[in-house]
Amino acid sequence: MSDSGPATPALITLGSNIAPERNLPRAVALLRQNYHLTVRAVSRVYESVPVSATGGVAEDQPPFLNAALLVESDGYYGPLALKFHVLRFIELLLGRARSADKFAPRPIDLDLALFGDCVLNSPHLTLPDPDILSRAHVAFPLADVAPDWQHPLTGQTLAAIAAGFGEAAGIHPRDDLAL
Repeated sequence: MSDSGPATPALITLGSNIAPERNLPRAVALLRQNYHLTVRAVSRVYESVPVSATGGVAEDQPPFLNAALLVESDGYYGPLALKFHVLRFIELLLGRARSADKFAPRPIDLDLALFGDCVLNSPHLTLPDPDILSRAHVAFPLADVAPDWQHPLTGQTLAAIAAGFGEAAGIHPRDDLAL
């Protein structure tokens, strides 16, 4: 145990549309191997349409599979270290090559959605992740693992945010794949 800070719950989102049935479980396994993190809950896997830079459907890409994890940090990582030393490293291990097109197909995308009640707006990381409020493929898996977690800016629970997208959100659970 490090003396870097108190234990902090965090929510991590996962997405993939290149070999997702292989890459999502591998990412979860790598996170479980980090002895400064404890995986407390894993969401269902959801399938969603790929989004283009204009906000429409990227017809030239396969669907994404998305999930979320509730983890607890032993205090060793702050939010920036977790994002850049753990999540980005796992993305690199699984073949993610970042490009100018943030909507390009990818083997894995790991994002820090919430870190305790931290509110952060830096050039490198925004917490809470703004996509929680605007993207069903982010909100649904997060609501699975932490339905009562309150969004630090709106006060809404993650379950209420997900419910606000309704059933026609373009996302559905994949019961054939568990992490």
